[in-house]
Amino acid sequence: MDVKGHLDLLLLAVLADAGPVHGYAVITALRERSEGVFDVPEGTVYPALHRLERAGLVISRWEQATPRRRRVYELTTDGRHARTAKQSEWRRFVTGVQAVIGPAATRATA
Repeated sequence: MDVKGHLDLLLLAVLADAGPVHGYAVITALRERSEGVFDVPEGTVYPALHRLERAGLVISRWEQATPRRRRVYELTTDGRHARTAKQSEWRRFVTGVQAVIGPAATRATA
């Protein structure tokens, strides 16, 4: 499924719940929490995490993990605020779309 335009919210939500976590764990959480709907490749997630870091919404640090170092990511205070704002915006969007298309069970078929 195409997550274009929604990836930032998804990443912020995973990081808000997971706390400091490495990138692969973020990818795994997206896949598991969405029951496989969001199987997002590394080449999409890491650039998005770096973009969120440049925006000041995420911070990262190197952590020594056996047997190698890995980068862990976590939300900043601004990232938590952005997540809340994006989540509210998303819910308004979903409500509006549902109002237009209606529930699947009540739509008339042509």
